[in-house]
Amino acid sequence: MDEITIIDVPEQTVLGVRKTGHYRMIAEFLPVIAVSAMERAIPLLGPPVFVMHEVRPEDAMKADAAGTADVEVAFPVPEGTMPGSAMQVCTLPGGRMARTFHRGAYDACEPTYLRLYAWLEEKGLVITGPMREVEHNDPREVPPEEILIPVG
Repeated sequence: MDEITIIDVPEQTVLGVRKTGHYRMIAEFLPVIAVSAMERAIPLLGPPVFVMHEVRPEDAMKADAAGTADVEVAFPVPEGTMPGSAMQVCTLPGGRMARTFHRGAYDACEPTYLRLYAWLEEKGLVITGPMREVEHNDPREVPPEEILIPVG
């Protein structure tokens, strides 16, 4: 199990897509965003980020099952980037975040989240915004996913 730490994360300009639906759309959005950026010569400055707006695991599972999940996927881009068709450019806020890594299949990440939630409760920390998963490797492989949760 990876250690849980508190880190300061800088704000980040991102190019992405945000829609309501199922989490499986994440895999569909990644190439759409990457191709759009390549066609417009926008440099991608880092790995893709999935922003999860449902905070509790039970809310996320319920929203996914109902097709009402708030699904946002983005890549870091230079400040001042203009969005293309069906894309948006926004700034992900920075700040104090709890961080850990999930290693293994994406569909088996619930124990990592549950351990993280228990750690936050033990430390008296509360979630102050949407969580993020950062894919540091090819998501078709079994990558370590960095999980970031804003806390206060």
